[in-house]
Amino acid sequence: MVKTPKEIVAQLDAYVIGQDDAKKAVAVALYNRYRRMQLSETMQREITPKNLLMIGPTGVGKTEIARRLAKVVNAPFVKVEATKFTEVGYVGRDVESMVRDLADVAVQMEEAKQFEGVRGRATREADKRLVKLLVPAIKKEKKSNSNPMADMMSMLQNMQNGEMPQPKAEDGEVTDEVRNQRLTVAEQLEKGLLEDRELQVTVADAKKPTGGNDMYGQMGIDMGEMLGNMMPQKKVQRTMTVKEAREVFIKEESDKLVNHADIYHDAIKSAENNGIIFIDEIDKIASGDKRTSGEVSRDGVQRDILPIVEGSTVNTKYGPLSTEHVLFIGSGAFATAKPSDLIPELQGRFPIRVELKDLTENDFVRILTEPDNALVKQYMALIGADGVHVTFTKEAIESIAQIATRVNRDTDNIGARRLATILEKLLEDVLYEGPDMGLGDITITAKYVDDKIGNIAADKDMTRFIL
Repeated sequence: MVKTPKEIVAQLDAYVIGQDDAKKAVAVALYNRYRRMQLSETMQREITPKNLLMIGPTGVGKTEIARRLAKVVNAPFVKVEATKFTEVGYVGRDVESMVRDLADVAVQMEEAKQFEGVRGRATREADKRLVKLLVPAIKKEKKSNSNPMADMMSMLQNMQNGEMPQPKAEDGEVTDEVRNQRLTVAEQLEKGLLEDRELQVTVADAKKPTGGNDMYGQMGIDMGEMLGNMMPQKKVQRTMTVKEAREVFIKEESDKLVNHADIYHDAIKSAENNGIIFIDEIDKIASGDKRTSGEVSRDGVQRDILPIVEGSTVNTKYGPLSTEHVLFIGSGAFATAKPSDLIPELQGRFPIRVELKDLTENDFVRILTEPDNALVKQYMALIGADGVHVTFTKEAIESIAQIATRVNRDTDNIGARRLATILEKLLEDVLYEGPDMGLGDITITAKYVDDKIGNIAADKDMTRFIL
């Protein structure tokens, strides 16, 4: 179901406090993707996404907005750091790798969607395999006149004739007693009575051969996958519960039931029309300081990013992917550089500028209490795992927010990240003593906050090192 801009903002409000302008701009940009898809094909080709540039100090919610976008909208989404890229000719990740990452995410999403459609059939096949593992057939004596070399030559000859080797039939004799036992076990599996029973399962080795992936990736080649296909897949024995084994078998059976060519085709289309690439730390490649001529050119990285943002076709291992309608969101603090320090062509490709504001004391109070994943709720749950019930008074929350605001003002402003440092220091003793306290109730008051961190916050020298 498509979410309207107001619905997108409402969901972001559950995790990000304030920054209404940024949330509105992101919501409108996302909903415009849906609007575009309602138009004629001719008009769709003409309308390109209006990329955003989010500007604001660290710790005010830029990355958090991006992180939550992936959950709010069901669209392929990747977050990359601009500082990881180097210009062509230097060792490091090339800028096209962000598009290949987007293709990987899109394939994973499409695969999960297709797997969900065949999960019922895959579960039935998985349960059949579990029954055979739990009640194995009676092994037959091996024939002494068997010739492994002759069997292998026969198999190769059949493959040359176009006949693929068929999976072996069950190795062993299935007697009436085995059949009855399997019927009983199948009923127990259906009722969920054997979920915690352990068994030995043969699975594919998770380790993949590697080598030159970054270099070959530029040509849309997955070297690891190529080497894996050339060499026989290694199998390993693992001990796991019936519940875990069922999920492994469901994935294997689902893989047989879906059409991977369709998955790759649909994934590429989804990435092209709905993909979002969030480029963080984009201010770090702005050439505000012209004295870095001996280093990797920042302008060079910008020039390499430019064609990707403008719209170009990148080869991926799933097929060519056009970035013409991919939405790009740039983000940076721009503390030592300005958006105007970016090359003009790149500035023009981020027409929507949104400035995120510094967080106030009231914002800190809301951050500590309102979001679903609020820091105070996280610490209450962590300490509660030891059977200790912790509560915070309203005055204590306000005192923590006041200290965070003062420390940010007097030292470096790191936004909401300051709260995590203060809370960790504040609850240091409780976190240490909690496992030995047993059941109990602890109330964090304003006096406790002042006793624990008041003196530290008042001393600027101590603050720089501790808070």
